[in-house]
Amino acid sequence: MTVPAARKKRVVLLGATGSIGENTLRVLAAHRDKLELVGIAAHSRWEKLAAIARRFDVRHVGLFDEAAHTAARANLAAFPAGTHLVGGLSGLVELAQLPAADTVLVAVVGTTGLAPALAALAAGKDLALASKEILVLAGKFVLAAAKKSGANILPVDSEHNAVFQCLEGHPHAGVRRIVLTASGGAFRDWPAERLAHVTPADALKHPNWSMGPKITVDSATLANKGLELIEAQCLFGLRPEQCTAVLHPQSIVHAFVEFTDGAMLAQLCPPSMTFPIQHALLHPVRAPGVDSALDFTKLLSLEFRPIDESRFPLLRLARESMAAAGVAPAIFNAANEVAVAAFLASEIPFLAIPRVVEHVLATIPNFEPADLPSVLATDTESRRLARLKILDPQS
Repeated sequence: MTVPAARKKRVVLLGATGSIGENTLRVLAAHRDKLELVGIAAHSRWEKLAAIARRFDVRHVGLFDEAAHTAARANLAAFPAGTHLVGGLSGLVELAQLPAADTVLVAVVGTTGLAPALAALAAGKDLALASKEILVLAGKFVLAAAKKSGANILPVDSEHNAVFQCLEGHPHAGVRRIVLTASGGAFRDWPAERLAHVTPADALKHPNWSMGPKITVDSATLANKGLELIEAQCLFGLRPEQCTAVLHPQSIVHAFVEFTDGAMLAQLCPPSMTFPIQHALLHPVRAPGVDSALDFTKLLSLEFRPIDESRFPLLRLARESMAAAGVAPAIFNAANEVAVAAFLASEIPFLAIPRVVEHVLATIPNFEPADLPSVLATDTESRRLARLKILDPQS
C-alpha cells in the first residue's frame, strides 16, 4: 500500500502491551508527524491498554482474553470517550481490517496472530510482521494472500529486517545465501553439564535483548533461530540450503547476505527493536532513530562462531523441518510452544524441551497441506501430543 507523502501513515498495533508493542510506541511517539496510531489490542492487560489509548487518543481497542474484555467494558470510562471496544479473536480480525489503517503490525505471541494477519492482507493492508510463528505455520497461505491483494509484508524481526535491507536493489538470482546471527542466549557460555539444572529464572536472563518470556527461552535453545531460518526461507523465496546461522555474542550484526560473486553485505545496529520497527513502519522513508547509533569512537569488537548443533538440538530439528517442508515446520513450532510453556511452568526440565519436540515430529506423518484447515488441524494435534509427552515422559 502506497501512502501519499502529505499524510501520516496510519497504524494498527496488535500486541501493544508486550516488548515489541512498547518499542513500537516509542517509535510512534518519536514520529507523530509521520505515523498515527488508530487501533490497538492486547491479550489481557486492559489497564495498560487504556493508558496507551489515552496517550495516543486511540478509539479502536481490542482485548483477546474474555475476562479482560469484560473488565475493560465495565471500566470503559478509563478509555477515551467514544472508544469502540472489541474482544476475542474476532475482535483482533476486526481491528486488522480497520478501514482507516494503512499498516497492521502483528506482534502477538504464538499463532494467535495468523487470522488477523490474513485479514489485514485480504483487506489490502501492509503487514508489519513481528510474530515469526505465522509464516512458520502457514507461510504459503500468507504469501498467497499478500500476492492476491497486492499488500506488502514488511519484516519486523531484527534478522529478517536486516536481510530485507541488504537485499533491496539486488536481483534475487544474485543471492548465494543468507546468514542470520544468533546471540546464543542466556546459556551460550555455560558448560554443557550445567544445562541439566537450568531454571526458568536462569533462562529469562538474556544477555543482550529485552523480550517476552517465550522468545527469551527460544533464544536460549536456539529454537528461535530455527524458526527464523524457516521464516526467512519462506519470506525471501530461498532454498533450505541457502539459509544458515552463526553465533554472534554482541548482537550488532543482525544478518549477512552473500552474493554469487562472494561479496557480502551486512546490516548493523545496536540490539534495540526500535531500529527494525521504525524501518518497517516508515519504509521506504528514513528518519532520525529513537535510540543512539553505534559509536565507532569507542572500542567495538565483533565476534562470530560456528554453531554446535549437538549443544543446540532444536536448531538441528528446525533445519530438518525446513528441509522436509510440508507441515513439518508447523509441527516443530506447535510442539516447541507447548514444551516451552511447560518449562516456564516448571513441569519439565530445560533439556526436555527438544525431546518433546523430536517426539512429536517423529509421531505425526508429514504431508503437503492443500488448505489452511489441514494446517490448523495438524497444529492442534501437535499440541495434544506434546502435552501427552510432557505428562508421560516415558511414552
